[in-house]
Parts: sequence; C-alpha cells; structure tokens
Amino acid sequence: MSIPPSAPRRRQSPTAAELRAWRLFIETSEQVKNVVAARLQNDAGLSTGDYGVLLALSEHPEKRMRSSLLAEHIGWERSRLSHHLGRMERRGLINREPVAGDSRGAEIALTVVGAQLFRAGSAPHLHAIRDVFSRALSPEQLASLEDVMRTLREHVDDLPH
Repeated sequence: MSIPPSAPRRRQSPTAAELRAWRLFIETSEQVKNVVAARLQNDAGLSTGDYGVLLALSEHPEKRMRSSLLAEHIGWERSRLSHHLGRMERRGLINREPVAGDSRGAEIALTVVGAQLFRAGSAPHLHAIRDVFSRALSPEQLASLEDVMRTLREHVDDLPH
C-alpha cells in the first residue's frame, strides 16, 4: 500500500548507530571544550567568551567594532554580549564608546590591557588546543574530521531556521 502524496509522512527516529555517534559527538566535544576552557582560565585568566571577544576585536583592522556586528561575528545574542561586555569593561579589557552621529550605537574598543592579556593568553591557549585536540589525531584523522565538520556545518546552514 502506498501513501498518498498529501498524507503526512512519519518522522523516522535515529538508528542506534546514529544515536551512539550523536552522543559521542556531544559528550566528547563538551569534554574537549571544558578542558581547553579550564586551561585558558588557569593560564590567562580569560573565559572562552572573553577570548572570543578579544580575538574578534584584535583581528579587526581598527581594533574596534559596533556591538551589533561583534554579536553577529561571535554568534551571540545581543543581550548576552551586552552583559559580558559590562564585565569585560569593569576589568579594563574593552571600552564602550559612542558612535558619532548615532546616539544609540556603541563601538567596542580593545584597550591596551585587553590587547596585552589577549597576547599573553594566546600562546598557552594554542598549546592547550594542540595538547587536548590535535595531538590525539593523526593528520589523516584531522583531515577527515575537518571534512565531516564542514559537511555538517553546510547542512545546518541550509536548514530553515
């Protein structure tokens, strides 16, 4: 018996193998992220959020960005970023500066202290990435993982939101 085209299709649940792979992906990626984040905090006194903001600002030619562009760049909701920037500003890592001609706009500027802390934390952070992530995999495994992750990202980007 065939199903008429207008009838709703039943969604198929993941197979046992798909669920094992999913769970391993989630658990392992969280564990790797947590170990790298702990090392960043211990070695540099930076959270991964701090590092992401400082990285984005340090890569920008003017070392400053509008807060809306920064939120988009690091993939955060604007309210989350605003709260985080407040904490970073109190620590002297960034400054919020008004945008000329736009009373509601603000630019986030990297301070000298923020740039120094970012530079000091980058080498230990990169070493942690190598120790925790890269060293566990052969060059072939890294290439395969990159291919898989690129395919997965493209798939997710193509999904309706």
